Amino acid sequence: MNTISANLNIMIKACEKASKSLIRDFGEIENLQVSMKGPSDFVTNADKKVEKILIEELLKAKKNYCVLSEESGFTKNNDKDNIWIIDPIDGTTNLFHGIPHFSICIALKSFGVITAGLVFDPIKDEMFYAEKNNGSYLNNKRVRVSKKKNLNECLFASNGKKYKNIEIANRNSGSAALDLAYVASGRFDGFFQDKLNIWDIAPGILLIHEAGGIVNKGDIEKINDIEVITSNPNINEKMLKILKKF
Repeated sequence: MNTISANLNIMIKACEKASKSLIRDFGEIENLQVSMKGPSDFVTNADKKVEKILIEELLKAKKNYCVLSEESGFTKNNDKDNIWIIDPIDGTTNLFHGIPHFSICIALKSFGVITAGLVFDPIKDEMFYAEKNNGSYLNNKRVRVSKKKNLNECLFASNGKKYKNIEIANRNSGSAALDLAYVASGRFDGFFQDKLNIWDIAPGILLIHEAGGIVNKGDIEKINDIEVITSNPNINEKMLKILKKF
């Protein structure tokens, strides 16, 4: 097993604690699907509940760090050089429809650099995590991007809006964070999507870098409206050539 930093350990523990309520709530949603009211308020509450647990746990350990979260925005604390970046539930539409494909995301930005990131899929119990210069892991096992060289054999993840009618096989899974984690672990061969937020992509970009992938676009200085293009090194140029048309 690889050794992890104290900060990543804090992130993992916070994630595991928050996921307990999320797993319970997911069980409830399956019952709500058949009711007239529908699960939308329930999902909003689930989101807020997860966020509250994450922030409490992270700040209990590092009370001076700032927090940037999808739900509650930016919380300024004394240490402005260290920021926890949180997406309590990436893939809320999937959750809303009872589809077991969503994740909890946390990244740590230190002095302008993403130094640690994790994407946790609580239903499949898959924890993807990475630290700068320390590799990418899935449940303690080292992962790397795919080695595919032939575009026809590749599968990409995309949101399908900007890149309509693209002639390479692609999927929209409903969770950009998991898509990026899947690129890092070699399940997808590449990813291209625009109009993303920093909390969707911060852990995944680090995961891909540390798994040996190429990130062509993915500006971590921005908060919203970020375009991300990434793939394994073998197909990167071929992919870029196709994306140029868009």
